[in-house]
Amino acid sequence: MSKRDYYETLGVSKSATDAEIKSAYRKLAMKHHPDRNPGDKVAEEQFKAAAEAYAVLADTEKRSMYDRFGHAGVSSAAGAGGGFDPSVFAEFGDFADVLGNMFGFGDLFGRRRGGPQRGADLRYDLEISFEESARGSETVIQIPRQESCETCHGSGAAPGTSPTPCPQCRGQGQVRFQQGFFTVARTCPQCRGAGHVVTKPCTTCRGAGSVTRERKITVKVPPGIANGQQLRLQEEGEAGTGGGPPGHLFVVVHVQEHDFFRREGNNLFCEIPVNFTTVTLGGEIQVPTLDGPETVKVPDGTQTGTTMRLRGKGMPDVNGRGRGDLFATVQVQTPRKLTREQRRLLEQLASELPKEKFEPRPRQDEHEERNLFDRVKDMFG
Repeated sequence: MSKRDYYETLGVSKSATDAEIKSAYRKLAMKHHPDRNPGDKVAEEQFKAAAEAYAVLADTEKRSMYDRFGHAGVSSAAGAGGGFDPSVFAEFGDFADVLGNMFGFGDLFGRRRGGPQRGADLRYDLEISFEESARGSETVIQIPRQESCETCHGSGAAPGTSPTPCPQCRGQGQVRFQQGFFTVARTCPQCRGAGHVVTKPCTTCRGAGSVTRERKITVKVPPGIANGQQLRLQEEGEAGTGGGPPGHLFVVVHVQEHDFFRREGNNLFCEIPVNFTTVTLGGEIQVPTLDGPETVKVPDGTQTGTTMRLRGKGMPDVNGRGRGDLFATVQVQTPRKLTREQRRLLEQLASELPKEKFEPRPRQDEHEERNLFDRVKDMFG
């Protein structure tokens, strides 16, 4: 059965930008993630298909090869995490074999596969809250992966037996024959390049040497991790073959946006609504921080847009090198409802103030202003 077009899988055009491809993949990954669709085989297949498509289209070289040669151009690269893909030379017939034999490129062109091979790397997309990214967290994820069969210890042979050298290639993984002036080497059709055959397969893995298992893995997210950063879990990927080491598991962290704070590097930014009498006469305000409310003095005559810096109140550095700062910008709030006495006092004040020429400035509408107050209120519980 032919594979579905990668662009079609992600629902993007062939001219899509990297950002559009990333956004499309993230939406599909969130929608079809196995943790959100337990037991749904269709969703699981759609999740895997989206991940495979993104692995190719997100890589400039792989995408270029795919655009030129289709699935044949990335069949090896997608499974092995990148690198040279000999399948693009399939249309040249024996030419790849000739080059491999003449210049010693046998391994480069995919021959001699009988030796140990490292297992495939795996990827897991983990979504956490803004607060979890600030303080760090620990979570357990469930990963389906290929593991070495415990019955045959990865050999593929039934207990008490062992693989035997391939009688056709005599354990070389290649068969050679003369073609004109050249000696051509091809992958052995009997052992498929492994160099050995299993005459009595293991009943547990049916001779594959590996089985699929669901594994629960604990992931420790360090404080200060940013959106899009990866965590590498050594040798938590799929099992290797021929005695090769396992691959790695890469956990890509997606941090939810915060309703109040905005992050840039390790610094945080926010807007604080302040009563106009406080900025006029001076006073104290409460500024929300990740560690709780902080009392800050506001000098008299403070103007809207003034930014106050709270050192060390930003995000922790993911490498443990201190913390960033918090920048709180003052937004002066104008009262909407006044009593008669309040209006009289303000009118008296207005008559005594010098007439000044003010430049018109855009202001928040009522809905946005109320949201700002609500968000600050929520920060204080």
